Amino acid sequence: MNRLSFISHKLSIAIAAIIAIASVSCTSPSVPDNYAMQTRQPYIMPDYTEVTIPCNLCPTNFIVTESGKQAVVRMSAGTTAFTYGDGMKVMIDPDEWEVLKHEALGGSIKVEVFVKADQGWNAYKPFNIYVAADSIDPYISYRLIPPSYVDYSHLALAQRNLTTFDETVFYDNRPFSTADKGQCVNCHSYQNYHTNRMLFHMRHNNPGTLIVDGDQVKRVNLKTDSTISAGVYPSWHPTLPLIAFSTNLTGQTFHTKDLAKIEVQDLESDLILYDLDRNSISTISALPDQLEVFPTWSADGQTLYYCSAHFAYESDSTREDELITRYKDIHYNIYSRSFDPTTQSFGEPRLIFNADSLNQSATLPRTSPDGRYMVFALAPWGCFHVWHHEADIYIIDLNTMQAQPLSAINSKRSESYPSFSSNGRWLMTASRRDDGNYTRPYIAYFDAQGTCHKPFELPQRDPYHYIYYLNSYNRPEFMIEPVPYTADEFAGHARQQVIKATYNGQQPTDTITTDDTHHDDKSTTFTRLSETS
Repeated sequence: MNRLSFISHKLSIAIAAIIAIASVSCTSPSVPDNYAMQTRQPYIMPDYTEVTIPCNLCPTNFIVTESGKQAVVRMSAGTTAFTYGDGMKVMIDPDEWEVLKHEALGGSIKVEVFVKADQGWNAYKPFNIYVAADSIDPYISYRLIPPSYVDYSHLALAQRNLTTFDETVFYDNRPFSTADKGQCVNCHSYQNYHTNRMLFHMRHNNPGTLIVDGDQVKRVNLKTDSTISAGVYPSWHPTLPLIAFSTNLTGQTFHTKDLAKIEVQDLESDLILYDLDRNSISTISALPDQLEVFPTWSADGQTLYYCSAHFAYESDSTREDELITRYKDIHYNIYSRSFDPTTQSFGEPRLIFNADSLNQSATLPRTSPDGRYMVFALAPWGCFHVWHHEADIYIIDLNTMQAQPLSAINSKRSESYPSFSSNGRWLMTASRRDDGNYTRPYIAYFDAQGTCHKPFELPQRDPYHYIYYLNSYNRPEFMIEPVPYTADEFAGHARQQVIKATYNGQQPTDTITTDDTHHDDKSTTFTRLSETS
């Protein structure tokens, strides 16, 4: 930061402090003079007690969930203090929040909670909100989806500014959904946290993969007569115009007695590479008796990681029946293949983590920007761990190849979709720890020593938001900038003529469908899907 920028920054903080202090006398509640001191910290929701937040995060508004009629909260840092109270809600003034964070940078904001109960005021043991000097990427995006299994009448892709509470939808499936046929939208993905190269899939009605490549947006059919499906789970090469995909025939079955609701499984899956400039697909791996899924590139683009499970069909029954019967036998390991960008060729598989030897299954690997660590989800079987309440996040030190659970971030319910921020200092997961049904973004500080801190839930302007909001936040992804197109603009591009991808440069045949999907609706127990929540 140059001197002029530094002075400007200090001046803006000072102005914010003057505004905040001027308003506090007429709007802030008073801390009670007499109270009974409790020996524990207060119960609040979301739980921001003793969490570490980035220096550029929006206010952490919360509800005091103690029994009482009125809460007064004093937040202080350095010589600055502000008080809040709106019933049991704590709505932090954004200007005052900036002052508090500035005063607490590298330290903490002290939070004191007082609650008016029937017998008088109670005061609780203070807690801290630690403010890291490390910032976080200003945006994340996610798919908003109701917790259903066959209905997708309203799905949206949205982006959220983490420095404010602003959320905007950049794709909505309703313009393409009819009473007879809906449109599924999924798998938003970005190249190296930037949005000038990004993609997402549209399935069923008006299908295709919508790919942003600089100032060009095109709808591509990635299904060829040499692949088992269109591209499904993507990973952009960090610098080159290349995207690794898994191709999948995916289906779901339902439990009748188990507390788990659903199993989502692959009948088949391979790995492919799509070259944007050539509009051509090539095969990375299509090994027999292997289910290969969830590719992800290393930060330097010289290694492709992925998950693979050995599954040989043994009986004479249908593949669906055997998969349903033996679903607990499916254990994915993590592998890598070296990559030569000059020849676009891949090396032989190298085992990175042998989950099968532990009678476990590892999925959704992501590497840190410095190449030091890999995080992934681990559960007893299968590959869709968002449905497995046993699923936890694990981390591998790629220097020592030692793996261990991230105890600070795990809960008693499902943890999945782990990812690093662009500076490697923040970890985000899709967690169902709140109620077991709805997936919410949780973020944890991952410090320079490789220690993971207590996670916090994505803050909302209204702290009651998660109680009443009936959508899951699916596949949360970090972004360093907003998506450059509006929902209306994307809808216009989604209506353009679909472009058929070639296979190894060969022109597609007339038999290739423009239905960029691998969904086959069935009335049987096993229903093939394009993707589920």
